[in-house]
Amino acid sequence: MSRFVRASKYRHVYGTAARRELSYDNVKVSGNAWDTNLVKVNPKFFSLNWNSSGGGAFAVIPLSMTGKISDALPLYRGHSAAVLDTDFSPFNDNLIASGAEDSKVFIYSIPDEIGEVDIEPVVRLNSHGRKVGQVLFNPVAENVLLSASADLTMKLWDVEKGVEKQEITGHMEVVQGVTWNYNGTLVATTCRDKKLRVFDVRSNKVVQVADGHAGVKGSRVVWMGNTDRIATTGFSKMSDRQVYVWDTANLATPLKTNNLDTSSGVVMPFYDGDSNMLYLAGKGDGNIRYYEYENDEMFLLSEYSSNVPQRGLGFMPKRGLNVNDCEIARAYKVSNGIVEPISFTVPRKSDSFQSDLFPDCIGDEPALTADAWFGGETADPKLVSLEKGFTASVKKEFVASVAAQAAEDIVAPLKSDKDYQEAYHKLRQENEDLKNQIAQKDVKIRLLEVQLEQLSSA
Repeated sequence: MSRFVRASKYRHVYGTAARRELSYDNVKVSGNAWDTNLVKVNPKFFSLNWNSSGGGAFAVIPLSMTGKISDALPLYRGHSAAVLDTDFSPFNDNLIASGAEDSKVFIYSIPDEIGEVDIEPVVRLNSHGRKVGQVLFNPVAENVLLSASADLTMKLWDVEKGVEKQEITGHMEVVQGVTWNYNGTLVATTCRDKKLRVFDVRSNKVVQVADGHAGVKGSRVVWMGNTDRIATTGFSKMSDRQVYVWDTANLATPLKTNNLDTSSGVVMPFYDGDSNMLYLAGKGDGNIRYYEYENDEMFLLSEYSSNVPQRGLGFMPKRGLNVNDCEIARAYKVSNGIVEPISFTVPRKSDSFQSDLFPDCIGDEPALTADAWFGGETADPKLVSLEKGFTASVKKEFVASVAAQAAEDIVAPLKSDKDYQEAYHKLRQENEDLKNQIAQKDVKIRLLEVQLEQLSSA
């Protein structure tokens, strides 16, 4: 029997959960049934879909605010229904987009200091007809956002100008997973109709389409770094959880197939292009598997195990990691009432910079402007060295254009009697609220008049 062990510098990677006091406790996680990761992370903040009454909301929490989160935390409101997805701009840590069940996409500017009042959106994008399940910024061009909706369309937005630039059609069912390629020219999607598609989104063309996972449960997709490979997760007809690897030049059959187990939770895939590692985290699981992808082969390295099931997961961009401790990845795990950082580390005795573990990574400077990208230009992301640590750019003030500030809300057309009834009841409730406010003000005016008369007669 061969005793050869494949050489890999990532063979001994291990995951360590942060202590309770370094986690984020007392968070109110959204209970919405939509399949989402719930959390997104950048080097300054993490966002979390929040369980709030009276419309939709999410929270943006500074990474330094560890421990118990205050009940008085200001929320990011504006949506009239549950928030389904959020995404930070890769080039402005203080800019975030959200999509919700009210069919709207909002852009928020994040203040560095936590105040006492809820945050209102700076740009409102309202042309989707049904709920918006995914929002994802372009990895190369500044202020370019992709949104995917249950109206079976995806849209490209210039968020600075507040305008829709392209509508992408071709889905027959609701989109379940979305991912950009390395240079932001193509988008791969998984869909409820069990199809895997690759789009040239600027020209609204389906480049490739294939039959994906045969199961009816949720499927996800992630582009595998600076390659023409993508990974999808889903279910077989027998409800086995699977991971497939595909060649985007030919989607006839997957390059690799792997049955994971028979659990019921959707598998969330995350790919680190710098280390060629694929992380797989199942909803309702306590474990996170991680593989190394090399020469079109997937090698299981190990798995992080916990007895606490995860409801969602988000990974820190490489520029936000602690390279001095050989931390190659950090996940933020959402459980009931807590968000827990999990650090993945390569054990090394030397405390000097490990250049083999940390090649130049994607920085926070855009390679293209939105106008240049929509005009057809293509560029790879700008890379930075982490040898001396990463210093974030000076905070960028996001200023919406005059046209975006002046744009009026566009109301989606009503499509059924139920829509008309809901709109009628909503307007009737608003009318009642206004009447109550006027009645309360009349009472205050009468009280002030009585007080004034008493003062005059005294």
